[in-house]
Amino acid sequence: MEIRLAKHAGFCFGVRRAVELARETAEKVYKEERGEGTPRVFTYGELIHNKTVVDELAAIGVTAIESPGEAGAGDFVIIRSHGVPESVGQELVSRGIKCIDATCPFVAHIHEIVSAAHAAGENVFIVGEPTHPEVIGINGHCGNSARFIRTEEDAQSLRSETGCLVVQTTFDYDKFTKLAGIIADIAPGITVHTTVCPTTRERQAEAEELSRSCDIMLVLGDKTSSNTQKLKKICEKNCSRTQNAAKPSEISLDLFEKRDIIVGVVAGASTPDSIIREVINTMNEQGMAEINEATENVTAEAAQTIEENVVFDDNAIDQTLRQPHCGQILSGKVIQISADGEVSVNVSYKYDGYIPREEFSNDPELDPATVCKVGDTIDVEVLKVNDGENRVLLSRKDVERQKAWDEFAKDPDVSEKVFDGVCKEVIKGGVLVALDNGAAMAFVPASQVSTRFVQDLKQFVGKPMRLKVLEVDTKRRRVVGSCKAVLVKEAEEAEKAIWDKLEVGMKTTGTVRRLTNFGAFVDIGGVDGLVHITQCAWGKIKDPSEVFTPNQKIDVIIRELDKENKKISLGYRELLPKPWTTADERYPVGSFVEGKVVRIVPFGAFVSLEPTIDGLIHISQVGLKRVSKVEDEINVGDRVRCKVIEIDTAKRRISLSRRDALIDENPEEAAEIIAREREQRERERAERQEKRVQEEQARRENQAAAREERRRERGERQERRRREEDYELPPVESATTSLASLLGNIVVEENGENNEGGEN
Repeated sequence: MEIRLAKHAGFCFGVRRAVELARETAEKVYKEERGEGTPRVFTYGELIHNKTVVDELAAIGVTAIESPGEAGAGDFVIIRSHGVPESVGQELVSRGIKCIDATCPFVAHIHEIVSAAHAAGENVFIVGEPTHPEVIGINGHCGNSARFIRTEEDAQSLRSETGCLVVQTTFDYDKFTKLAGIIADIAPGITVHTTVCPTTRERQAEAEELSRSCDIMLVLGDKTSSNTQKLKKICEKNCSRTQNAAKPSEISLDLFEKRDIIVGVVAGASTPDSIIREVINTMNEQGMAEINEATENVTAEAAQTIEENVVFDDNAIDQTLRQPHCGQILSGKVIQISADGEVSVNVSYKYDGYIPREEFSNDPELDPATVCKVGDTIDVEVLKVNDGENRVLLSRKDVERQKAWDEFAKDPDVSEKVFDGVCKEVIKGGVLVALDNGAAMAFVPASQVSTRFVQDLKQFVGKPMRLKVLEVDTKRRRVVGSCKAVLVKEAEEAEKAIWDKLEVGMKTTGTVRRLTNFGAFVDIGGVDGLVHITQCAWGKIKDPSEVFTPNQKIDVIIRELDKENKKISLGYRELLPKPWTTADERYPVGSFVEGKVVRIVPFGAFVSLEPTIDGLIHISQVGLKRVSKVEDEINVGDRVRCKVIEIDTAKRRISLSRRDALIDENPEEAAEIIAREREQRERERAERQEKRVQEEQARRENQAAAREERRRERGERQERRRREEDYELPPVESATTSLASLLGNIVVEENGENNEGGEN
């Protein structure tokens, strides 16, 4: 069995001081035998929560009282390390009782904080057990007006409160950290003082560490001791076989049935050193621990640890409560990291220190929680001893910068290395770059910022930069660097590597850097190649800008390589499908497209959808109204939106409708126009129909009249032919009648024939 004893075990210096004062006082008062009239020596309440020590003190005449009235004038009363309310001390003095104040300096510091806050009219909040003697004493220094916080629910009740918060020195530090975090978020007006005793923190941290690695944990201390019970709870979280014992006889031997185990031993602040020695010696004497080199040293190590703790004088307090000075470099332990990045640090002073986020690192984006955790030891510089809220303002970034500078300046190969940094500002003649290692601010002359001439250096501010060191002046702490040297070297190496791997037919990705009237220059990773204008698209284009834009990412194929003259011919259109092959995918029927009118013909307008694909808007689909000329609606150069109504990739034809697009864009207005157009067409149709009817009627009447005329003429012709056939010339006779009588007979005959025809 292996025994591991915590380094901080047994009396803390506050308890040890109180016990020693009690013994020294008893020795002085009781020089001779006690008799009637001899002053008595008391402690106000049990001096510590340990029955063995209390019994030992009683044996030398030091007993406990619970009220000032139990002592008389001339008696001695020792104020225990827990402290007492202010009113108790005043009453003892008023009764003529001689007070010996053994209040722990850390507890006395809390009394000062709450007393000042109460005098200023602030609310006082105490994290701790209200019935604990220390907490009762603290509350007594603020007029018993404090509110007590024990759980997260209690902390939540402080929302929007203001005032001062302290914590019982023996309170569970991890639990307090959680409560403090909640309070900082919901009640920023409350000033939180981390007054957990540093020794208590160390004991709890050791208990946490030991309990994770041991099979059995022994927690030595009285069951009435608050800090002992907190140690027990911590150990029980990690080690199920944890036992609390005030003396060796209370240790269950059943725990040690197995020999091949590791036993951890921790002790509360009120546990006498003698009990710790006795427990370890008992385990060795009874053969619980196998005698080996490691185990044999346990007792000696325990004795040495306890012996070191025995040494106590005022310097211990002075060391803890010493006042630092501005500019001093201290080492401290991280005790809290808030959500906003503020780091609280215990610098062994009566006030805790804090590092604002902006003072933690030279990198303003750095989250302190990513580089340190609670319990870590860090070096800090004191900026202000008291910031007005009883806190020490600290800085870590200056300390880190000094360390980094020392390493940087002493590096013999510094000029051969490349350093990363961020450009912070533009100054006369160049820029200042903060090196990422925090060593210094490097000056980079304007001529060394880039490989090209840069007129406006402000574009580099806030951007990362890489540089080589040209000069280091340790006396003036000045660094001159060059980004250009890094860029040139990187460019040369990159260009060589690229030329080595380039091959004809290889496909790669590049960035369009420059456009000319004959093509586009494309950066394919450090070298430029030319995409000739004939290689920009499958169709004919007038300028590469119709296809490319500067800084555009494109895929290209290497067509020709001339490594000697460093020329590269690139192809672009080879990697593109022929336009009409996939036109139906890009322009599906029913989709809306936009293009430029490039040609107008009597039957419609051709619209360019891309360099090699034109669509036709038939004149009937040009607008909402019927037009006689396409130019009445659109002109060459206009950009129009159309709907694809038909596509035939085999015949390379796309039919478009501007009319449908207009209806889609303004359905209500289009419906109104279409309705008016429909009415106009119906009206015109009706007029045409009526005109056709009239024309048909007139035609029929004309035809009837013509037929009648033809019938009459035919009849006349027939009649004339009959008359010509029936007429006989009379014989030639001598004229016995006149010409008038002859004509009269002819007329009479004709009339007679007509009358006969009418009868027929």
